[in-house]
Amino acid sequence: MQVASLPVRSAPLQQEFRAELIAIADWWAAHTVDHEQGGFYGEIDAQNQPVKHASKGIILNARILWFFSEVAQEVDNPVYRNCATRAYDYVIAHFFDNEHGGVYWELNAAGMPINTKKQVYAQAFTIYALCAYYQLTRDEQALAHALECFNLVERYAIDHAHEGYLEAFTREWGVIDDLRLSEKDLNYPKSQNTHLHILEAYTTLYQAHPGAEVKAALRYNIEMFDKYMIDKNTHHLRMFMDLEWKDFSPGYTYGHDIEASWLIAKALESLGDAVYTSKLTPTLISIAQVTVNEAIGEHGQVIDSFDFSTRRTNVDTVWWVQAEALVGFLYAYATTGEEQYYRAAENCWRFIKTYQIDHERGEWFWLSSLNKLNSDSYYKVGFWKCPYHNGRAMMEAIRYLQKSV
Repeated sequence: MQVASLPVRSAPLQQEFRAELIAIADWWAAHTVDHEQGGFYGEIDAQNQPVKHASKGIILNARILWFFSEVAQEVDNPVYRNCATRAYDYVIAHFFDNEHGGVYWELNAAGMPINTKKQVYAQAFTIYALCAYYQLTRDEQALAHALECFNLVERYAIDHAHEGYLEAFTREWGVIDDLRLSEKDLNYPKSQNTHLHILEAYTTLYQAHPGAEVKAALRYNIEMFDKYMIDKNTHHLRMFMDLEWKDFSPGYTYGHDIEASWLIAKALESLGDAVYTSKLTPTLISIAQVTVNEAIGEHGQVIDSFDFSTRRTNVDTVWWVQAEALVGFLYAYATTGEEQYYRAAENCWRFIKTYQIDHERGEWFWLSSLNKLNSDSYYKVGFWKCPYHNGRAMMEAIRYLQKSV
């Protein structure tokens, strides 16, 4: 189906997304720089007050590096470039393990390692961020660091017996008992979440360094989703799996579903295999369709999850889920031209503007203002609250609206 004048039709939305992108970037530049101990604060509360003793996680710092590297390419503001360089310098100086390679999981507020495990998810986000910084600056050392992390992941994390990537290792890249990303995750050796962000990292690495090894690894990651993680019956993503890919998912998580749909599509675009793209695209659109069918709340938001054990939905509205849904629906619309996806994206954005953005203090609430638990009980910046999901959503939404079918 051909869509007439998609960029013209969507011009007001594009302007809103760009304005919100700048608002996000300005807030992070103004509130998060740690002038006393270096880098960026590890936590800022809902009232925009820094928690100066908070630890500093690699996920927050890699995502800050990624975000400012990307936004500095979109918006001509030297403040953003300076923030990207600050983040890069801090990650290289404090998070990199010069003895065993890769990046630590967590530092104290002063920048000393307090958790040295090698979470593969963290290596992936570091690759992703370093590639963005390389694309901004053309600093060959940044690309060299990204390739170093890539080689470590390929050397240690692949399960050669059963395929896929393992979750975590000790500092020395040995076996570790606790594989979890966080306390709420299940302790299984393979997860969709880690695979998704390896995929994302390799998508960008192949753009920055289009070599044969990276191309093969990118294809391998796409195949892992195609073979093991996309449930072709339900078009949900399997979340936690054992070594032999037996599924132990506790339910569906709609944010990860819709995020996977467009990230796999972007990986296919980077790979450049038209035949494989044509084969897999209907499956990716089906994932978006299932999200529309099952996960839309009464205000146009996307609800959090469905639990198998209780047979109940969790209707909390989380900031990152709304961000990923916005992009996923626009991907589906740009690919198919079907109006239902454009309407879903419009409704999701209306919800974000009304309930998710903190118009008084800036940035986005962790939980929307509709949720029974007040958003003020959650931090505005922290180990898992970064400018990555919402900032990326603004940039990707603009790009999809600029595409025609």
